[in-house]
Amino acid sequence: MCGAGDFRIALEGVFREGFAMKSAACFVAIVLSLFLTARSFAEEEVLDFGDVREEHVMVPMRDGVRLSVYLYTPEGEGPWPVIFEQRYASLRAKGARESAATLARGGYVVALVNYRGTHLSEGKWVGYRAMQFGELRDGYDVCEWLAVQSWSTGKVGTFGSSQGGYAQNYLAVTQPPHLVCQYMVDTGLSLFHEGYRIGGATKPERFKSLAEVCRDPRDNDELLDEWFRHPTYDDYWAAEDCTPHFGKMDVPCFTIGSWYDFMNQGSIASFIGREHEGGPRSRGKQWLLIGPWLHGRSNKGTKNGELGYPANAAWETDAHMLRWFDHWLKGIENGVTADPKVRWYVMGAVGEAGAPGNEWREAADFPPAAEMTPMFLHEGGGLRPEPTEKAGSSTSYLSDPRHPMQIPAGGFPGAKDARAFEAQAEVRTFTTDPLSEPVEWTGRVEAELFLSSTAQDTDVIVRVSDVYPDGRSILIIDYPQRVRYREGFDREVLMESGKVYPVKFPVGWISQVFAKGHRIRVTVASTGAPYYEPNPQNGKPLTREFPDDAVAATNTIHHSGEQASRILVPLVK
Repeated sequence: MCGAGDFRIALEGVFREGFAMKSAACFVAIVLSLFLTARSFAEEEVLDFGDVREEHVMVPMRDGVRLSVYLYTPEGEGPWPVIFEQRYASLRAKGARESAATLARGGYVVALVNYRGTHLSEGKWVGYRAMQFGELRDGYDVCEWLAVQSWSTGKVGTFGSSQGGYAQNYLAVTQPPHLVCQYMVDTGLSLFHEGYRIGGATKPERFKSLAEVCRDPRDNDELLDEWFRHPTYDDYWAAEDCTPHFGKMDVPCFTIGSWYDFMNQGSIASFIGREHEGGPRSRGKQWLLIGPWLHGRSNKGTKNGELGYPANAAWETDAHMLRWFDHWLKGIENGVTADPKVRWYVMGAVGEAGAPGNEWREAADFPPAAEMTPMFLHEGGGLRPEPTEKAGSSTSYLSDPRHPMQIPAGGFPGAKDARAFEAQAEVRTFTTDPLSEPVEWTGRVEAELFLSSTAQDTDVIVRVSDVYPDGRSILIIDYPQRVRYREGFDREVLMESGKVYPVKFPVGWISQVFAKGHRIRVTVASTGAPYYEPNPQNGKPLTREFPDDAVAATNTIHHSGEQASRILVPLVK
């Protein structure tokens, strides 16, 4: 349990720094912050883990900064293998602590680590940049510190989801000598593409909230300003991109992805890259599992959004993780590596007896064979396998960043009825007729739109839903594209008013059997706040604060001839 001793350690560090500060006000602010942190410890729930000991330590990095680490040690003499997770979020939630204790009872020292500059970890908050492959390599340093402790066998594994998934990919590139294996859930590879600039769209309000985890909230302001000084994918962002470095990733990894998660792209790309381009201990030693779940590590059950899947959809992550680590860190031959290399859940209609889908498939690799098939958007709201024969056909709508359409969600609102969004005035839907037989899509859906606008820049949001006979439009995937990046994220190319431009981008990975009598729907819009923060559309450099001169625009989707807007779907026959 963390308490007064931890506050004393942190306070001593602040006094060392404080007297060197030019501003007494800054010093007082940080002392106050630490006081509030200590008070939060006093208010923290006391948990009894029985035979597992919880301990807080400060672990030194190569530059002298110390990171806050919570250790969970099993009963007995040891030594034990070590598994650790890195996060910027709080590690003090009851569920996180209980999960760590459960893993420790499996015969491991479990370490939960906060990124530098967050919570009790010292140093300046710089996002993920201190744990990557630059001068600072915090993940590497933590791994090697854990390996040489007296209670450690020297064999180290890592686990974690989302931020804890990114951290593992960065760690793998640095090749710590004692890192043996990894277990990633809902992970990512490139913060520009899959984190901060999804489809090129910015989310400054979302990332302003990271100040809440910082020892000094001003660090987050500086970091956001730094991001906006790099509007395109350049060397700055390449330093946070693992995809060119698969060859340096050289450990076995079990990766979990979730169909109702935009970060599924990172999970799948991580598996493919490590499996086929990784080092000799990585190639052929990757496993992938994708299920009908939302984003997160501890939520891989049957209830997702508004849907209740059959019992076969549940996955016991912690139990399987222990099997995985038992094999690689303890040498136990428990059959975990004999499991199928790739398993994915083909989703189907729920609550309909006899509906196809809702079953697991197995393969040696991913994705499976599929025929990329066009589905054309038609004026009036049709979605058909053939384009319209009508010349000059188009669909228009207003995109007003000051009066955006509403998606009231903090995370992707998948597995829920999307009709509330679809019914809004400046949202357009394109829907098939009721299906005469089941249709399966497994693979990546892509959009190929032909767009004109009265603005110099705009966003396009494309969604895919399964429309039930009762009218529910269950959202499966969606993705935005900021149009100034239509020619690549390494450049910004504005539009001319009224000129038609091709806009092509991936919408997301899917495995769905659309049942007989259901319909398939594609939704197109340009705003959906607060989930998608509006594009000012003024053609100027993007800024952290929303500008006063945002521009409303009429956007037009074209349907005819060589400008027939469509989506390409991975049709499985």
